[in-house]
Amino acid sequence: MFDAVKQWFWYEWALFIIRILISFSTIITTVQFQNDLNLPLWLVLCWEISAFSIPWILLQVNTKAYAVLELILSGGVSIYLTSLFPEAYLTFLVPAALIAANSVEKTYRWSGPAAVLLVPLVMVQFSEQTKPFWEMISQIGLAYAIGYAFNLLMVNYRQNEIIRSQNSVLEQYMSQVERVTLLEERNRLAKELHDTMGHSYTSLIMGLETLRPDIATEEGEHKLEALLAVTRKSMGEVRDFLHGMGASEEMSSLRQALEQLAREFEASAGVTVSLRVLGEETALPQQAKMTFYRCLQEALTNAVRHGRAAEIQAALQFEPRQTRLEVRDNGEGSESLSEGFGLKAMKERAASLQGQVSVYSEKGVGTTVTCTLPRQAEPGGEVIRLLIADDQAFIRESLRTLLQGQKDMAVAGLAGDGEQAVELCAELEPDLVLMDLDMPNMDGTAATRTIKQKWPHIRVVILTTFQAPDKALEVLRSGADGYLLKSIEPKELAETIRLVHQGGTMIAQDLSTKLFGELGEAAKASGRGGASGTSGPAETAGRPETAAPAGEGYELTPREIEILRMLSKGLRYKSIASKLYLSDGTVRNYASTVYAKLGVRNREEAVEKAVETGLL
Repeated sequence: MFDAVKQWFWYEWALFIIRILISFSTIITTVQFQNDLNLPLWLVLCWEISAFSIPWILLQVNTKAYAVLELILSGGVSIYLTSLFPEAYLTFLVPAALIAANSVEKTYRWSGPAAVLLVPLVMVQFSEQTKPFWEMISQIGLAYAIGYAFNLLMVNYRQNEIIRSQNSVLEQYMSQVERVTLLEERNRLAKELHDTMGHSYTSLIMGLETLRPDIATEEGEHKLEALLAVTRKSMGEVRDFLHGMGASEEMSSLRQALEQLAREFEASAGVTVSLRVLGEETALPQQAKMTFYRCLQEALTNAVRHGRAAEIQAALQFEPRQTRLEVRDNGEGSESLSEGFGLKAMKERAASLQGQVSVYSEKGVGTTVTCTLPRQAEPGGEVIRLLIADDQAFIRESLRTLLQGQKDMAVAGLAGDGEQAVELCAELEPDLVLMDLDMPNMDGTAATRTIKQKWPHIRVVILTTFQAPDKALEVLRSGADGYLLKSIEPKELAETIRLVHQGGTMIAQDLSTKLFGELGEAAKASGRGGASGTSGPAETAGRPETAAPAGEGYELTPREIEILRMLSKGLRYKSIASKLYLSDGTVRNYASTVYAKLGVRNREEAVEKAVETGLL
């Protein structure tokens, strides 16, 4: 009740003061004429005090019940006093006006006739009235009309206040949206230009390197070196400029950004906004910061615009596996919450980062918005040490130039063949090897097998021009963690390296389609047809079966086995992605790799194969 009183407008205080003055006036007059009362004075005073206080208290809770109680108590006092003093009917003028002033929805349809006709009629029956009945109802009716006019004034004023407050909220919201949108667009342009220019300069460098064997003179060699130097310098300058352009206004701290947003919103909307931060703040990618910022912004705006909340509490919690933002308000709430554009945009933003947004709302309780994102290491925190193995020097140099531009990657060494790659793995212990297939001395398949046997923790990604499914299947069974084509876009290559480094597996999409197509044809040719066949993976791929014990030789990673177990339980890709904090596409890539290594075509065959070989 007291919380409601704190939110009173000026007219509500005016009505309360009028009520107090009239009640005191009635009490004082009753005391002066106590000798004419036929009831004990204390009883009449308790009656009058109840008529003042009880309807007012009930008004803060239920306006419809207030009107009924006002008619009974205040009307009863007026009827009693009128039975003793005919002129006392005037004491009902103010209660009649208050009933009209506090009418809500359509209560005036019955409160008006009851106040203007019923109460005066009872007064006439219990008193010796000297004034005509029509004069009584005209005076009380006029008081009711004045109260109803005041009610219309209050409703209009309240609506104007809501419009003004929501307008200020929308203005503040639009200014923030404009600022954040410009920042996001600036970052997007910087990243797009960075990738485009990086790809163009890398292609130019690779092209110049291919001219080296055709230059016979020393002067031509010097010119070529000068052109390469200028190109590399220009590439570095463009990257430095684009990095500066994209990072000049980035959020340095999520906590500071959210606190500033809360303060600005509190000042503009006139509501109380509190923000708590639990746990130690950790580095988050810029996109994740933007998602939390937009989520809080949308939740605050909706709480005032739709929920009419007066107090909003936000909590930002940094947990070991995820970061969560929870926003609660004390607004009106709703049992059936419709998803508007803002809520859909919030959910799409979170989904793009493998997170989720949930909204809980209940009538009269308020609304709670929760945004949860899995913890992701921001590029630049952990540096991935790379080893590039390729027999063509200009490709090695081009890849090094391209990947050195990534904040979280460093090229530790270059190898010209498989033997040198194995030697450098022993010397440098890189995190990941980019391996070509067709190399002298030792090819990529043999080198991968050797590296995986000696250093199982080193990740190996095949980067080749060969799209032959049999080669892909062979090298995946040798322990490779990925199979990509050299035509891959630079941005996609960098993202794949990060994915594989974190324990994932990736196969080029075009190749995986061909691979499973040939596996299906081979299964049909061998009479397998469906899930009832029992031939091994080597036979399915059209090669002699190796003498490996059941359940061994497939080189499945712990993550792949985990996903295989979930697939065996009938879980869908989206459910698996939600449980493991991965994207739907990543889970599909894992499943594709599992199918390729097992030599099967679908989930049913994979589960059957795993059971037969003892993997499950």
